[in-house]
Amino acid sequence: MLGYPTNLIISWKERKSIDLKIVLPLSFMVIIGSSAGAFFLKNTDITIVKIIFGILVVIVGIEMWLRELSEKKSKNSQILLVIIGVLSGFLCGLYGVGALLGAYIGRTTEDSKSFKANICTVFIIENTFRIALYIVYGILNLDMLKKAVLLSPFMLVGLIAGMSSADRINDKIVKKIVIILLIASGIALVIANSGI
Repeated sequence: MLGYPTNLIISWKERKSIDLKIVLPLSFMVIIGSSAGAFFLKNTDITIVKIIFGILVVIVGIEMWLRELSEKKSKNSQILLVIIGVLSGFLCGLYGVGALLGAYIGRTTEDSKSFKANICTVFIIENTFRIALYIVYGILNLDMLKKAVLLSPFMLVGLIAGMSSADRINDKIVKKIVIILLIASGIALVIANSGI
C-alpha cells in the first residue's frame, strides 16, 4: 500500500523512459507469479519456499555483481529473463518483495531513469493486481490500510529525499547499491526463515 503512490509519482516523473516492450511482458510474468505466490501465502506454510527463494535471490545478485564487474557485456538469455520474471512475481505475491524485479529490469535497461520508469510502472500494474487479489483472499484488511495511512508521511519524506539525491548519484553506483541490497534481502530472507 505504501509503495503504490511512490511508484505512481516516480513513473509519472520518468514517463518518457517507459518502454512497453519491457513493461508488458514482465507485468504478465509477474502477475502469473504473483497469483501463485498469493495462493501459497494464504494456504500453505511457506518457510522452506522462502529459504529457497532467499538463496535464489542471493545467487541472482552475485551473478549481477559479476556481470557488472565484467568488462564485456554478455547477451541476456531470454529463458533466464522469463524465469526471473515469474520468480519475481512469486516473491511479490508472497510478501511484496520486488528484489528480483530489480534483477530483470537491470538486465533490460541502460540507465537509471529507464530503470526507475520501467520498474515503477511494473510495480503499479502488479500492485493493482495484488491489492485486488489480497482483498479477495482476505489478506488485506482495514487495519493494514490504517497503518499505511499513518506511515504515509514518512514514506513521502523518504521519497523526496531519494528523488532529490538520485540526480546527484552516478548510475553505476546506483546499480551497485541495488545489487548489494538485492543480495542483502536474499540473505535476510534465509536468516529470518531458518532460525539462524
